[in-house]
Amino acid sequence: MHTPLIDLRQIRKAYGGDDSPLVEVLRGIDLSIHAGEFVAIVGASGSGKSTLMNILGCLDRPTSGEYLFAGENVAQLDSDELAWLRREAFGFVFQGYHLIPSGSAQENVEMPAIYAGTPAAERHARAHALLERLGLGTRTGNRPHQLSGGQQQRVSIARALMNGGHIILADEPTGALDSHSGAEVMSLLDELADQGHVVILITHDREVAQRAKRIIEIRDGLIISDSAEHACAPPAANPGALQAVDLRQRLSNGSSQTGAWKGELLDAVQAAWRVMWINRFRTALTLLGIVIGVASVVVMLAVGEGSKRQVMAQMGAFGSNIIYLSGSAPNPRTPEGIITLDDVAELSTLPQVERIMPVNGSTAGVRFGNADHSSYVGGNDTNFPQIFNWPVIQGSYFTQADEDSAAAVAVIGTKVRDKLLKDVADPIGQYILIENVPFQILGVLAEKGASSGDSDSDNRIAVPYSAASTRLFGSRNPQYVVIAAKDARKVKDAEQAIEQAMLRRHHGKKDFELTNNAAMIQAEARTQGTLSLMLGAIAAISLLVGGIGVMNIMLMTVRERTREIGIRMATGARQRDILRQFLTEALMLSVVGGIAGIGLALLVGGVLLLSGVAIAFQALAVIGAFACALVTGVIFGFMPARKAARLDPVTALTSE
Repeated sequence: MHTPLIDLRQIRKAYGGDDSPLVEVLRGIDLSIHAGEFVAIVGASGSGKSTLMNILGCLDRPTSGEYLFAGENVAQLDSDELAWLRREAFGFVFQGYHLIPSGSAQENVEMPAIYAGTPAAERHARAHALLERLGLGTRTGNRPHQLSGGQQQRVSIARALMNGGHIILADEPTGALDSHSGAEVMSLLDELADQGHVVILITHDREVAQRAKRIIEIRDGLIISDSAEHACAPPAANPGALQAVDLRQRLSNGSSQTGAWKGELLDAVQAAWRVMWINRFRTALTLLGIVIGVASVVVMLAVGEGSKRQVMAQMGAFGSNIIYLSGSAPNPRTPEGIITLDDVAELSTLPQVERIMPVNGSTAGVRFGNADHSSYVGGNDTNFPQIFNWPVIQGSYFTQADEDSAAAVAVIGTKVRDKLLKDVADPIGQYILIENVPFQILGVLAEKGASSGDSDSDNRIAVPYSAASTRLFGSRNPQYVVIAAKDARKVKDAEQAIEQAMLRRHHGKKDFELTNNAAMIQAEARTQGTLSLMLGAIAAISLLVGGIGVMNIMLMTVRERTREIGIRMATGARQRDILRQFLTEALMLSVVGGIAGIGLALLVGGVLLLSGVAIAFQALAVIGAFACALVTGVIFGFMPARKAARLDPVTALTSE
């Protein structure tokens, strides 16, 4: 006795319950179908034949009863095993064709093989051969709307045969066709039955049903007649038919297969791109949030980084190894300490000190002709250009001889030149009045810019220390001392040595203060870094808005493509395949939006750069913004994708 391929025992199916009326569609179906049979299930609309087909094809589960497939109880199979069974054993031919509109005939036919893990070359060759065999060899690249009804039905038959199509479930396959196309489809089903395929034909047309070798009539959820009851034995198995024992073995081994993830991923990417292109206006509106978000983050961080680098460069131009020594009051009731030239002389002997320079300066009024200006005038020695890394771009710096003779000479900054001598072609040799004392200009310092705040380094005049002390300020003691440490990496060590020396000279009294450029630069960098992060955080809100847009469009996509999800499930897609499909689409939106956002950021950055705004793009910031866009797409796309994966196959297939 042959084991039936399909054995239904007291199958019942009811809908409703709880808050809605209970409707029993199938009321105890007993049915056995063997390998090689051509069966027609006939019944009027509402008789339960479509529900029976869905249960036979493992698209739906019965409320009660047993469904044995090749001797295996289907109720014990999980969702992945049912998906394997659908793609391995069944091939569906629907009245409405149920082809994916965005895919070509070839792509529609290949779908079951993609989920089965068939290699691409083998998949392409088999799909093309099936379409050629069914007379569609020249229509492989056509989409469903470019095919007639009969051609679309032949594509669905080719899809049903892609993985073997051992059992063809045809639901009203001629219902939407003209008589000629219908006859062609029935001839194909006859041919498949002769080749050993099990063909189960669901129809209300008795003339169509007569083509089958066995006719089962169903009414009100019960089988009322079965022509097999008059047969003495089940038909002899065709040599080409699938045997139950064979399928039972394959079921036990094959449900653990994972398929070819590369093929599935490529299909998901191609499908996602097609959907995006078909709905490109809607896609562009969705992408706008991500594009603006990514561009804002990249540009804001680039502006913040550019500003930070500019300030640090301006401050660093004075030397990161510079230490400043000045007098200070140990407490509010004591006078401020005095730094003397003797202190300077002793500090110059420390091994940690490379150069040292006393500065005696103050803001003073400066005049040239009828022009007046206020500038910082500093008495310095000849170490000034080396300590501050501040060259003279015009003329020359004063010499040690000028220092020794307290010569009334000056080197001016670019801002002083622009304010007082802008109409003078060559300022060298001209005389300016500093606090009504005439000084001759020897040179012009290179431009430095503002180091921080409102301070402008170029609004400065350097004169010999001796001349500043005797001719301008009347004091020999320096206002502060500038010290260049020998090693910029050991500024703290130099500070400690200087502090110890000063404490010895001042009898243990700390009436002085030490500061250094490195600390100032680090503090400024921290401030600018905090500002950059704040700007980036504000811009990241746009990414959040973009992510919400992705979620909205994906929810809309799932709703619009519910039938496509049902088709994919009917052809063997697992829940994780559907989840991957829609997550890939969300990811594709984010990838395209991220790339476009980076492009927009570079464009805006170029415009800002030409406008003179300090801007510095960082690879880490660009990659980070792009990665955030991807993560945003995945997070906000997950819920719609999970909703799609959890759809009921029957509900999805019957959706409008």
